[in-house]
Amino acid sequence: MPLVYLDNAATSQKPQVVIDALARYYSAENGNIHRGVHYLSEKATELYDLTREAARRFFNARHAHEMIFTRGATEGINLVAASFGQAFISAGDEIIASTMEHHSNIVPWQLLCERTGAVLKVIPVTDAGELDMDGYRSLLSERTKLVSVVHVSNALGTINPVAEIVRLAHEVGAAVMLDGAQSAPHTAVDLQALDCDFFVCSGHKMLGPTGASILYGKESWLERMPPYMGGGDMIEHVTFERSTWAPLPAKFEAGTPSIGDVVAFRHAIEYLEQVGVESIAAHEHALLEYAVEQVREIPGLTLVGTAAHKAGVLSFVMDCAHPHDIGTNLDSLGVAIRAGHHCAQPLMRRFGVPSTARASFYLYNTRDEVDALVKAIHRVRSVFA
Repeated sequence: MPLVYLDNAATSQKPQVVIDALARYYSAENGNIHRGVHYLSEKATELYDLTREAARRFFNARHAHEMIFTRGATEGINLVAASFGQAFISAGDEIIASTMEHHSNIVPWQLLCERTGAVLKVIPVTDAGELDMDGYRSLLSERTKLVSVVHVSNALGTINPVAEIVRLAHEVGAAVMLDGAQSAPHTAVDLQALDCDFFVCSGHKMLGPTGASILYGKESWLERMPPYMGGGDMIEHVTFERSTWAPLPAKFEAGTPSIGDVVAFRHAIEYLEQVGVESIAAHEHALLEYAVEQVREIPGLTLVGTAAHKAGVLSFVMDCAHPHDIGTNLDSLGVAIRAGHHCAQPLMRRFGVPSTARASFYLYNTRDEVDALVKAIHRVRSVFA
C-alpha cells in the first residue's frame, strides 16, 4: 500500500541529497569543529560554517553571527527565555503571547514569570482562528518587554500579521520573538524586512535532519545577553576567579554540537532555494483550497480554523468519530495524518474540542494524495456513522 504522508507540520521527509550529505559526513568528513589543526577538524569546521552562511542568506539576516545553531525551535525559545529573561525581565514586566501558541512558546514564559514576577498576557483568537488585533493593541503598554507569537499556527494554519505585530510592539519599546517553525519551510521569511528581534525555526520541518535548527537574534540583543550554557567553545578566557565569553555566535553554542546534522541542513536549505519558497507556498495553497472544497461536502465534518490567510494545514473534527479514531483508521488505509491537541491545549479549549485531526501539506504532496485523504475520510464516516 503506498503511503500518503500528510503530517508535515510535525516533521518533513528528507530529500536524497540531505541523506547523502549526512552519510558522507560520517563516512568521510567526521571531525570535531573549531578545536583541531588536522584536516578532518578543519574540513568539518568549514562545512559547519557554510551552513550558517546559507541560513543567513535564506532568511536575509544582516550577519551570519546572528544565526545561532540549536537542536530545535524549542531550545531556541528556551534560550531566549533564560538569557534575555535574566538580563531584561523583572517583577511587574509583561510578556505577551497568544492563545494559538504551541506549548513551547507558552511554558518557557510561564517559567520565566515564576522566576521573576513578570506577568504573561494572552492575545485572544477569533472564531475564524485569527488573532484579535484590537485585543493585542489593548494589551500593549510601557510595561510590555517582550512579545512572542507564532508566525504560522501549527494547529490551524493561520498566517499571522507578524509585520504589524512587530511594528506595534516596537512602538512601546518591546522586543519581539517569532516562532517560525511552521513558516520557514513554507513561505519566504525576510528577517530584515520583518525587523523582529528573535526568530526560531525547526530544521527537521525544512527537509533537514533532526538536531539542527536556527535561533536568529539581532546582534544588539545577543551582545548584551548572558550565555545560556557554559562549557567549551563559548569562552574566551577561563580562570577560577572569572571567565570571559567568546564573540558571537560561539557565545551561545557551548560544547560539541550536532555537527553532522548542521552540515546536512545546508543541503536542505539549498534544496528549498532551488525549488523556490514562493513556488512551494503557491503549490500548498492550491492543495489546501482543493482539500477544503472536497471535505466541506462530507456530512458531519467541521473545519477548525477558517482564517482568510492560511498555510497548508487542514484541521477538522467529525460528529461520528474521535480524532484519534480518525487518525488510526486513516493510517490503516495508508494515509498518515496527526490527531491530538497538537501541543496547543489552550487553543483546543478556545474552540471547545479536546483535539482535532490534522492533515498538513508540503512541496511533495499532490492532488491525488488529497483525493486519497478525502476517500479515506468518507470510509471513516461509513464505518462510524
